[in-house]
Formats: sequence, C-alpha cells, structure tokens
Amino acid sequence: MSSQVFFQIQSSFILLLMYIGIYYRQFPTRHVKLMVITIAWDLILILQIELSRGAIKKAAHSVVNPTFLTIHISIAVSTVLLYFGMIYTGRKMLQKDYSVHKAHRLMGKTTVMFRTATYVTSFFVV
Repeated sequence: MSSQVFFQIQSSFILLLMYIGIYYRQFPTRHVKLMVITIAWDLILILQIELSRGAIKKAAHSVVNPTFLTIHISIAVSTVLLYFGMIYTGRKMLQKDYSVHKAHRLMGKTTVMFRTATYVTSFFVV
C-alpha cells in the first residue's frame, strides 16, 4: 500500500470521527473525547505527510496545477488555525463560560466545512 493511500485512509477516518463527534455534541464528555482524538490525529497526519514527503518543500516548488494546490493549502492551514479557536472556546465552555457558545458553533461549522473541503481537494493535488 502506498503512503498516499495510507494517508487518504487516515484522512477518511479522521473526517468520519469528526462527524461522529459532532453527532455527540449534546453529550459533552463523549464529544470532547472524540474531538480531541480527531484534532490530535489530524495534526499527527499533517506531520506524517510532511516528514515522509516533504510536502511543504514540494508545494513551494510545484508547477503542476499550482492554483488548485494553493487553494488546498490555504484551506488546510485555515482548518488547523480553526482547531486552535475550537480548543480555546471549547475549554471555556467546559469551564461553564457559555458566552463563547455562538463563536464555538460558528467556528465548528466553518471548521467542518474546511476540513471536508481539505479532504475533497486532497484527491486532486497528489
């Protein structure tokens, strides 16, 4: 099995886990565990891709479909940045500070849309 297939399989499971975590949002303990695993696994996957393929260096010198690659990278980086916002607002809510609830929901919707878009575009930038 090639590393690309292995990465895509992991990415599929990460996205599935994210959707399951969202499904359990009404059960904070389960939701938090699932989302922590999802985010951690996604960050580990990014490290795996970088360390095994030198993805950042390749992307910087890509001549094949550079516009699409730029879109993919922009969405992927935005997703990672949104993860930090989700962690921050999620921790606030666990501390019973519900003033961030609207922001957490909006960021959550944006994060899942961006992560899904990252997944879809990843099939075209190999």
